[in-house]
Amino acid sequence: MKAIATTAALAALLLLPAAPAEASIRCELRFEMSGWSAFYKRSSGTGTIRCDNGQSMNVALEARGGGISFGRSRIEDGRGEFSPVDTISDLIGGYASAEAHAGAGASAKGQVVTKGTISLALSGTGRGVDIGIAFGSFIIRAR
Repeated sequence: MKAIATTAALAALLLLPAAPAEASIRCELRFEMSGWSAFYKRSSGTGTIRCDNGQSMNVALEARGGGISFGRSRIEDGRGEFSPVDTISDLIGGYASAEAHAGAGASAKGQVVTKGTISLALSGTGRGVDIGIAFGSFIIRAR
């Protein structure tokens, strides 16, 4: 009787749904972007996402938004670090963004954008003249 109860308990455990796996892939983005703003902000560029599991993807980048923003800028050595994900394809799509920026000549920039539970911390150095506050989207597309 005890053996039947133990077998039944083990069988019941096998029927329980498995716990979801934790996101375990870490990825980074290297990129270049340039753009302008005059109330409306628009930037575009290209980059490569590389992950610690060996996956990589060439991407096109686009940032659009509005606010009180004026200027022209170029990011020449951009880097981004994503929060852990299940697969590299999770990183494609639109991220919400908000930023305050000011620069003249050589400058540096940092920003965090989010898409659901995924966040991307961006930083870079470059050139330009810009000042303002902007809200909008940061879009990553496979190319």
